[in-house]
Amino acid sequence: MRFLEVGAAALNQTPLDWDGNLRRIESALGQARERQVAVLALPEMCITGYGCEDAFHAPSVQRLALEVLEAILPATRGLIVAVGLPFWHQDAVYNTACLVADGEPLGLVCKRALAGDGIHYEPRWFKPWPAGARSRCKVLGRELPIGDVHFDFTPLNPPGNDPPGANYSQIESVQIGFEICEDAWVTQRPGRELSLAGVDIVLNTSASHFAFGKHQTRERLVLEGSRALGVNYVYSNLMGNESGRVIYDGGVLIASSGRLVARGPRFSLQEVALTHALVDIDLSRVHRAKVASYAPGVAAEGRVHCEFRPPLSAPRPQPTPQPDWEHDAENLKSEEFSRAVTLGLFDYMRKSRSKGFVVSLSGGADSTAVAALCRMSLDRATQELGAPELEQRLDYWPELFDHGVPRPEAWLTTVYQATKNSSDTTRDAAASVAAALQATHHFLDIESLARGYVELIEGAMDQLLDWQHHDIPLQNIQARARAPGVWLIANLRRALLLSTSNRSEAAVGYATMDGDTAGGLSPIAGIDKAYLLAWLRWLETRGPAGYGPQPCVSVVNRLKPTAELRPEAAAQTDETDLMPYPVLDYIERAAIRDARSPADIYGLLAVHFPQYSRPEHLIWLERFFRLWSQNQWKRERYAPSFHLDDENLDPKTWCRFPILSGSYARELRELRAAAEAEAT
Repeated sequence: MRFLEVGAAALNQTPLDWDGNLRRIESALGQARERQVAVLALPEMCITGYGCEDAFHAPSVQRLALEVLEAILPATRGLIVAVGLPFWHQDAVYNTACLVADGEPLGLVCKRALAGDGIHYEPRWFKPWPAGARSRCKVLGRELPIGDVHFDFTPLNPPGNDPPGANYSQIESVQIGFEICEDAWVTQRPGRELSLAGVDIVLNTSASHFAFGKHQTRERLVLEGSRALGVNYVYSNLMGNESGRVIYDGGVLIASSGRLVARGPRFSLQEVALTHALVDIDLSRVHRAKVASYAPGVAAEGRVHCEFRPPLSAPRPQPTPQPDWEHDAENLKSEEFSRAVTLGLFDYMRKSRSKGFVVSLSGGADSTAVAALCRMSLDRATQELGAPELEQRLDYWPELFDHGVPRPEAWLTTVYQATKNSSDTTRDAAASVAAALQATHHFLDIESLARGYVELIEGAMDQLLDWQHHDIPLQNIQARARAPGVWLIANLRRALLLSTSNRSEAAVGYATMDGDTAGGLSPIAGIDKAYLLAWLRWLETRGPAGYGPQPCVSVVNRLKPTAELRPEAAAQTDETDLMPYPVLDYIERAAIRDARSPADIYGLLAVHFPQYSRPEHLIWLERFFRLWSQNQWKRERYAPSFHLDDENLDPKTWCRFPILSGSYARELRELRAAAEAEAT
C-alpha cells in the first residue's frame, strides 16, 4: 500500500489582482506544506482570475501571468502543484493547467471542452485543444510539453521516506493527469483516456459557479468519475464573488475508487480553504485491475516522465464531516440562497472598496429581504472571520469599527421615502425592520418633489395630468423622485446602493427604470417573487443554521405586496396589476426556459392552475407575452445581479432576447383562436 496526501484548495481570487492572487496562492501552498500534502490542485485560472473576459487577449496579461507563475515556483519545493493560467501558443490563447513539481514547471495541459452555454463565453477567448494533440512550448526559458499529456512520477532511488509497512515491490510510479472543469462534464471526457493510460490521480482544476442544485450534480460527477475511471479524483474550485455577478461556492471534493474521502466547506468567507485526504494508490489500481472491461493501452503517448518523487504518508483515520445544513434537503435551497447572497454582498462591497450598503426600504418584501441579507453578511463576517481579521480585510474603512467592533449602523443605511400614496402600515413596517437590523434609518417625505415635477411638466406642456388618463406616468414619477435622494446618501457615505428588483418583476418590466431600479447592484434580480416570499417566511421562523430566525420580518410577511403608487382608494397590489405570482413564474419558465408557445402554455395552465378560469388564463398569458416583449430594454439596463439560478433572465449571464421584436403577434392570434375553439 502507498498512501499519498492529496489536497485541493478553494481560493477567493479577483481578476487581474496579481499581487492578491499571488498572496492567496502562496498561502495555500504554505498550508499544504504544513499539512504534509504531496499533491495539490489549485483552481482553474487561479493566477489571473477566471473572469478576466476580453482582457485574456491582452499580451500583458500573458506576461504577468508567467511572472506570477515564476514567483510561486520556490514555494512549491517538495510539492506537486497544479496551477491554472491562460497561455499563448501559436497565436491562440489556451486555458491551461501547469503542473509544477519541486520548484520546476513540467508541462501544460490544455482544456479540450470549452464552456459556452448559459453564463459561459469561453470560446470567445480560448481555443479548444484537439484530443490527442501534443506540442512543445517555451515557458520561463524552459522547453516544455504542452497539450494532451499526463505525468509519470517514477522513483529512481527510493530516498527512504517510506512509512512502516509500505511496500514498493510491485508499483513503481504514480501517474497524474488532468481534466479542466468542463472537460469532466462532457461525454468524451479526457478521464477515460487517462484511465486507460494508467493514470492514478486525476486533478480537476475548476471554476465552477454556484447555481441552485448544482453541487449535488457536481458531487455525483466526481464520485462517478472516480468509480468508473478507477482513479483518485481531486476537484478544486474558486470561492466567493470573483468578478461581480458569479458566485463560486468552493466545496472542493476528493474521491477514491467511487468513495468520497474529503469535502471542503462551501460559501466560506475565508480567502483560502484547503481540504486534503489520504488516498491509497495501490488500492485504486487493484480495483481497476478487477474490472473485466478495463482494457489499458500499452503505448506511452503523452506520458511525461518526471524525476521528482512525491513523499508518502502513513495511513490514518479520516472522517468526512459535513455541516448539518448540507444534509437538510427540506431547507437546503434557503440555506444556499442565504449563504450565497451574503457571501456575494460581502465580497462585492470589499472588492469595490465601498463602505456599506444603502437600501430603499419600502416596507415591502423585496427591500426587507435585501436589508436582512445585508445585515446577515456583517454577522457572518464577524462570526466566521472574527473582528480582527474583518478589520484587516476592510482596512480601507477604519471608521466602521468602534474599539475593534464593527458598527451595524455604519454597515447598513435604509431610507423610506413617502408620497401621499404611501401608507402608515408600510412606513411603520420599514422603521420596525430597520430598528431590528440596527440600521441607520431615514424617513424622507418626497411628496413635494413628486408634485413639483408634475406641476412643472403640466406648465411646460399646458396639460393637466390625472389618474384616469395618465396612470403610468403619475406612478413612475413618484418612483423616479425617490432615486436622486438615495443616490446622494450613497455618494456621501461612499456606500453601495442596492436595487431591490426581483426576477418576476424583470420578466414583465414591473419596475420603474431610473426609479426603484436605481442602484449599483441588484442582488435578488435572479430570484422570483413567489420564492422570495417563501424565503421571508422561512427567515421569520427558522433562518440559516447558526444564525437563527428573524422575527422582525413578520410585519412584512403579513402584508400584500404593493407598489403604493396609486391613490389609496385604488387598493393597488402587485398581483392585481399583473397576475398571481405562482402563475407568472410558471408562465415565465414555460415560455423562456422551455421555449413553449403561448398556445402550448394555455393548455398547460388548465392542468397546473385549475382553480382559475380559462378567461383568466388567456388574459394573463397575453399580458405576459406582451409585457415580456416590450421590456427587454429594461432587463438590459438592470444593475448587475447575482447569478443564482442557471435559467434566469439576465441578458449578460443566460437569457438573450431581441430588444425590438414582433411581440409574438402571430403566436397570440393562434392562442386566441385556440381559446375560442376550446370555448365552443
